[in-house]
Amino acid sequence: MAGSFRTEKDSLGEVLVPKDALYGAQTQRALENFPVSGSRLPTDFIRAIVLIKKSAAQANSDLGLLQGQLANAIVAACDSLTEEDFDSQFPVDIYQTGSGTSSNMNVNEVLARIAARDSGLAVHPNDHVNMSQSSNDVIPSAIHVSALLAVRDHLLPALRHLHTAVGERAAALEDVVKTGRTHLMDAVPMTLAQEIGAWGAQVESCRERIRGTLPRLAQLAQGGTAIGTGLNAHPDFAQRFAQKLSNNCGQQFRPADNLFAAIACQDTAVELSGQLKVLAVALMKIANDLRWMNSGPLAGLGEIELQALQPGSSIMPGKVNPVIAESVAMVAARVIGNDGTIALAGQSGNFQLNVMLPLVAHTLLESIRLLSSAARILADRAIAGFTVNRERIEQALSRNPILVTALNPVIGYARAAEIAKEAYRSGRPILDVALEMTDLDEETLRKLLDPVRLAQGGLIG
Repeated sequence: MAGSFRTEKDSLGEVLVPKDALYGAQTQRALENFPVSGSRLPTDFIRAIVLIKKSAAQANSDLGLLQGQLANAIVAACDSLTEEDFDSQFPVDIYQTGSGTSSNMNVNEVLARIAARDSGLAVHPNDHVNMSQSSNDVIPSAIHVSALLAVRDHLLPALRHLHTAVGERAAALEDVVKTGRTHLMDAVPMTLAQEIGAWGAQVESCRERIRGTLPRLAQLAQGGTAIGTGLNAHPDFAQRFAQKLSNNCGQQFRPADNLFAAIACQDTAVELSGQLKVLAVALMKIANDLRWMNSGPLAGLGEIELQALQPGSSIMPGKVNPVIAESVAMVAARVIGNDGTIALAGQSGNFQLNVMLPLVAHTLLESIRLLSSAARILADRAIAGFTVNRERIEQALSRNPILVTALNPVIGYARAAEIAKEAYRSGRPILDVALEMTDLDEETLRKLLDPVRLAQGGLIG
């Protein structure tokens, strides 16, 4: 057993660390102190910290603070990390110290060990890998970097894909006129393209709102060190670091306008989470519309039929459920809950430092990841593939008493209401009832009550 461990030292003394682990004493202490959830911070977040370490080493080298060979060794260590390393060497629990110091040191220790092993140099996790940095500016910066890259690379493309899928279906269904609904009750006619087009407008608005947060996500706390004064960092470090990071990930970053605020608060993360909640609400609305329109096939609306993707019941043969819509709705519920978590975490900035940073990182990236996946499966497995039951739609439309709304300008609201009530009571088409209760001829009524014309809006007559 003793041969399976090695002894490492930190400022508190000696610690036994697994022999094959790349991390050191402080990471091991965190593993022992925080056996809380068994869940680690997202790999995207750890990658962002590694990008920060690489960019910091390059900036420190340019500024003459870090000897070139040491900087090169650290950069090489950052570039050498494999998927297996990310899976096995960054095990610290989400629910750790609120500044994320344990995760910052985890990365420092791993990179220092790899750099020392591969270069033969003495590389220190604090003095070299963490030079000109503090956990207090690294972790907030990593939240911004990881969130911005996840939005850029995953969420925005997924929303473009969803918007395109919605647009294509709308364009293909412009000729389908159906009964509109308010309060889940019959309303005036509309086209299926108009109904679906509203979904597209929601998605596009959400995409624009999320894009609007990117300039603030691009502002980083890095260079503020512990509280924003920049103590132990070169005066030019923040700007030089931002340039290096921008080059390393193909995205423009810059120092925050106020480094104190960037360290003390997580307002931009809260803002982004709020926009993700808006998207979740929109996706929930779309998913529920699809579920209602698909309901049946006999006792529901039955306007559309979603793809049959899997059996729907372990006891009822032949039952098929709207599984994609249900999956998307659950994602939406989770993201809405995550927004509450992030709001609470965001207000936990005590004086110069927020102390729920790992929770913000985990929850924000989870929301981005879930929404990115949900948008794509909604596009590909629900919206792109549903079929339209035109006969069912036309049958319901022809018997819709609310068509009488078109007669308001001609015969007045009160008289139109009497016609609608009689049509409801007798179950007859509105045209037949209107012929009996008005002096209008059939040709005029057909023109006034034409559902296609009503769906175009404006004044009828």
